[in-house]
Amino acid sequence: MGIDTPAPAVAAMKKNVFLLFLCQALMHASVVGQVTMSALIGHSLASDKALATLPMALQMAATMAASIPAGLIFARLGRKPGFVLGAVGACLGSLTFALGIWQGSFFIYCLGAVPAGLGFGISQHYRFAAAEVATPDYRPRAVSLVMAGGVLSAIFGPELVKHSRESLAPFLFLGTYLVLAVLPLICLALLSMARLPPAPPRPRVATPLAGIITRPAFLTAAITGAMAYGTMNLVMTSTPLEMQLCGFGIAASATVIQMHAVSMFAPGFVTGRLIARFGVRRIITVGALLNLGCVAVGLAGNGFAHFGAALMLLGVGWNFMFVGATSLLAEAHRPEERVRAQAANDFIVFGTVACTAFASGAIHAQAGWVALNLLLLPAVAVALVLMVLQGRRVKLA
Repeated sequence: MGIDTPAPAVAAMKKNVFLLFLCQALMHASVVGQVTMSALIGHSLASDKALATLPMALQMAATMAASIPAGLIFARLGRKPGFVLGAVGACLGSLTFALGIWQGSFFIYCLGAVPAGLGFGISQHYRFAAAEVATPDYRPRAVSLVMAGGVLSAIFGPELVKHSRESLAPFLFLGTYLVLAVLPLICLALLSMARLPPAPPRPRVATPLAGIITRPAFLTAAITGAMAYGTMNLVMTSTPLEMQLCGFGIAASATVIQMHAVSMFAPGFVTGRLIARFGVRRIITVGALLNLGCVAVGLAGNGFAHFGAALMLLGVGWNFMFVGATSLLAEAHRPEERVRAQAANDFIVFGTVACTAFASGAIHAQAGWVALNLLLLPAVAVALVLMVLQGRRVKLA
């Protein structure tokens, strides 16, 4: 915290960060619950079992598609109206998922992925809003703290699935989606208390988008984020299916996803401090190495402990890499370019996630669990090479 920052301003800043933390938790609880249920529901509703992860793939594609309209909304109206639209989309998505289950329709269930994905895509900007309300020296902590809101969702989402999945029997998971539809409404109430930045000033001469996305710093941040999120999603999406094939029930797979999600977000309480102390490149490198550990443990056996430990390593690796990539992105653009740079970054990141979500089910069905895990290795190699190149650029600067 800068020593010249007045105490009331510091208190207001921390209040806004805390509200963003809670909103992040609520919006991500739906997604964590969806990860637990989606492949299982898709497997039960789809005639072609290779399409089991299609709903999650569509949701991630919608998340990618949301990056461009979200950027326009944030640029013209400011953060709060954009987040309100995201919450409405998430609510509508949960209700449509519920309708698909009630009707036993794979098509309707897939339709729910569109508004749900749009809502999730817009919610990705909570971390950017945290960077904007924070002072420069508090920014890494603000970003990591808001992302740590996922800890609450990691605990709450799977527990909600466990305790509500049969509440409206015989329609498995119908009650869960009706409960998930309430969470964005609570988010709307919290947003009404937050003070977020207005729309940024529009520059007289806008930097061409090509000029932003071809910068080495932007490419490093975007590709690192894509590798982090894409590889994590590739393994996570098919884990409930693999566990089911190994004889585990829904409660066991929900527990593993819960362990994974906690591991994804709990480091957020300290990742910002670690970046400030050791540097962003080292933290991203450690995250990539943890992903290698995930592959090693995941291929060592098919017991509950193997699934749990592998996904916990994957979760911490994702956190280090993704928070690090977000920190790099903040240094890759000027203030007036921030919304466009953020939208382009999320388009790249979640485009990759959509591809891995769809590929996960097909690869798992056709090539198996071992091949799925081995696909993490090229992505880890790319991330490590990018960190070496980033280090050389810093030395030459």
